[in-house]
Amino acid sequence: MILKRILKQIDRALFPKFYNGGDDYRELLSKEILDGNESLLDIGCGGNSPAAKAARQLKYSMGVDGFGPAVDGSRQAKTHTENKQMNILNVAREFKPKSFDCVVALDLIEHQTKEEGEKLLRDMESIAKKKVVIFTPNGFVHQGEYDGNDFQIHKSGWTAAEMRARGFRVYGLNGLRYLRGEYARPKWRPEWFWQRILYHTQWFVRLFPRFAYQILAVKELS
Repeated sequence: MILKRILKQIDRALFPKFYNGGDDYRELLSKEILDGNESLLDIGCGGNSPAAKAARQLKYSMGVDGFGPAVDGSRQAKTHTENKQMNILNVAREFKPKSFDCVVALDLIEHQTKEEGEKLLRDMESIAKKKVVIFTPNGFVHQGEYDGNDFQIHKSGWTAAEMRARGFRVYGLNGLRYLRGEYARPKWRPEWFWQRILYHTQWFVRLFPRFAYQILAVKELS
């Protein structure tokens, strides 16, 4: 029992974010959303949006999703000022140009074909006044349907280099891409061990996003 407590204390010292609830992605995302913005459009918001913390601090936010149960979950969580179920590829028809300060699509663009994703990016840049934020795997990662939601299937991949070429600042997140597989799970077992290895690769992928499993891409609009 004493040895177990000692080992846990060592683990807590080496990997504090596994114990204090820290999350580089959500912290960075909130910082980008709140930086000079008062309104937010969260496209593909899901039932538990990573943008929730920031959204609740803004004057106004709208969450939209194509999956009904996800919209219901978002409403129940009171993440956004308003929610709407809609085809996310029709956002440019629903919202006027420059109608939101910040427009985000988090874990969404990879669920579209390449052509659909490019259209979505154009629409987001049309709707946003100040900033567009994308979170996606770095390159194609296979993922099938789950929880009865076929919107979860991955259809395309978007790389750090590709997003930079489109004018985005890119942050590398969630460790080395070669160590994770489907659903962002470590490729090997035991999972607790590989999660800690991934933790210690985060500093590297922040410096070199092309090696990251996921990327946060931010575009400032003039």
